[in-house]
Amino acid sequence: MHLFKQHVPADEDAAVAQIPIIDFGPYFAGRAGALASLAAEVRDACERVGFLYIKGHGVPEALTAQTFAEAKRFHGLPMDAKLKLSLDQNNVGYLPMNASTQRHSTVHQATRPNENESFFVIVERPVDHPDVLAGKPLRGRNQWPEGLPAFSDNVMAYFTALNALGQRMLPAFAVALGMPADHFTPLFSDDNHATLRMLHYPPTSAADNAFGQGPHTDNSFLTILARMDVPGLRVQLPSGDWLSPPLIPGTFLVNLGNIMRRMSNDRFRSTPHGVAVDGRTDRYSLAYFHSPNPYRMIEVLPSCIDADHPAKYPPALYADLVLEFFRANYAHQKGHATAAMPNRYA
Repeated sequence: MHLFKQHVPADEDAAVAQIPIIDFGPYFAGRAGALASLAAEVRDACERVGFLYIKGHGVPEALTAQTFAEAKRFHGLPMDAKLKLSLDQNNVGYLPMNASTQRHSTVHQATRPNENESFFVIVERPVDHPDVLAGKPLRGRNQWPEGLPAFSDNVMAYFTALNALGQRMLPAFAVALGMPADHFTPLFSDDNHATLRMLHYPPTSAADNAFGQGPHTDNSFLTILARMDVPGLRVQLPSGDWLSPPLIPGTFLVNLGNIMRRMSNDRFRSTPHGVAVDGRTDRYSLAYFHSPNPYRMIEVLPSCIDADHPAKYPPALYADLVLEFFRANYAHQKGHATAAMPNRYA
């Protein structure tokens, strides 16, 4: 039996009973007392399921629609044009179909590559940026296709909007974890680690253990996902059942990653999820990963430690955690043993 066969109905009422819709609008508008009430809703969602729909986010729907159009333009290019932009050691560029395997996962044992192709975009850096000139890991440059007018400008407009949204959301998660509202500011300062993954999934093959994206947890702090109306996403509920969360207009679907779970001492969930596209229609999604500056230490928060709950994780440089994840999941990273040590990359 396919891992996703056991799933609960995907209608909106059933989904919202499991994954709440949380309105960030009042807090973003500066309404008095909004942060405390928002943090309480966020805390419940993060402890219970690790996923939440967000509305009132302020990102224009037209901008999201334009970015989906750009994703289709890119993935419609001839293969030789896309392969000129092949993923580099910073995981920027094009990843072809069947080129990644979900090995860094405790959810299932991957035996087949993921059936998707992706284009990865990061912060736009000029060629003479000091980190680029120094070859600093995880501080590379974007690769852009030729022959797609306005593509880079339109994609970066969306990237910039999502990066700003991620930054604006941080106080809600800090307060939800019992910390001051500005606690995460130093972690995300000076060029935080942000990645936009523009995904294209053909219908998933009927082969045994085949997935558009194998069940996994994200290695980010949080992920902001935009989807089109072709279903395929599955989210594993605490019961073990798999939910197919419907598309709810005007919302993004947000989930926590392993860095948030680590910092919360496993208090907040980093929930397994994956993709299998049924039917005959291709699926597109925009997965934006919002994470700290790679050269900051990731430590369990003091609010999540007490005599009965000692820290489960030692301090670690985020860059080292990212590079470990890359080497486990991407074929082009195998044997690439670059380590990012804090005394070298202060």
